[in-house]
Amino acid sequence: MNQPLLYIIIPAHNEEKRLPPTLEQVFAFLDQQNYEAEVLVIENGSADRTYEIAQGFARQHKNLLVIREAGRGKGLAVQRGMLEAHGEYRLMCDADLSMPVEEIEKFLSSDTPKFDIAIASREAPGARRYDEPRYRHLGGRLINLIIRLLILPGLQDTQCGFKCFRAQVADDLFKRQTLMGWSFDIELLFIARRHGYHIIEIPIDWYYRSESKVNAPRDAMHMIRDIFQIHRNARRGIYNADRA
Repeated sequence: MNQPLLYIIIPAHNEEKRLPPTLEQVFAFLDQQNYEAEVLVIENGSADRTYEIAQGFARQHKNLLVIREAGRGKGLAVQRGMLEAHGEYRLMCDADLSMPVEEIEKFLSSDTPKFDIAIASREAPGARRYDEPRYRHLGGRLINLIIRLLILPGLQDTQCGFKCFRAQVADDLFKRQTLMGWSFDIELLFIARRHGYHIIEIPIDWYYRSESKVNAPRDAMHMIRDIFQIHRNARRGIYNADRA
């Protein structure tokens, strides 16, 4: 088989309910494409049947690989998937598929400006949000304001869970990653800017899921702590040296 154009990495922690419909939609979409694609599900630390369910899908789809990561943390799961993947593009995808799978076409379109990293954006011109409570939207904007003020000025939506990396960029950035929890993508984007990688925001359609695991006050406090850790790492030169 030819080297895949696209790898889709799905971190999965206690996702026995949301993962099956997501995988069904992903494979229905990929079956209609004229390029090779692989899907990686990285299960880590689940207390339910996430791993067994993913394995069941793998028996039906030869282009699905399921990896069991013993450690905890979304950042760790995504890092494992990105460094296991091959191919030209590597897309991280949330298990709830709040971004319709058809939006992937925007990342691969010939009309999309060249990029090293393309991040899905709910705030870029042309983006549309559906069914999101106002309090949830305001909480998200507050978090992004903090991020823009403290570490990533100019990026309007760093926390949408869909991001696409060119292969060589993924290999470089994820080897430098030190945060394995919720703020890992802030760290990756910060490192990317320090190394001159080109980041673009792609407007998407996005659907609010009431079962979202996001807790704005709690996550904001963790994020602020992690932002200061990122700045400390930068001052110590951790992101400058090549990482094994």
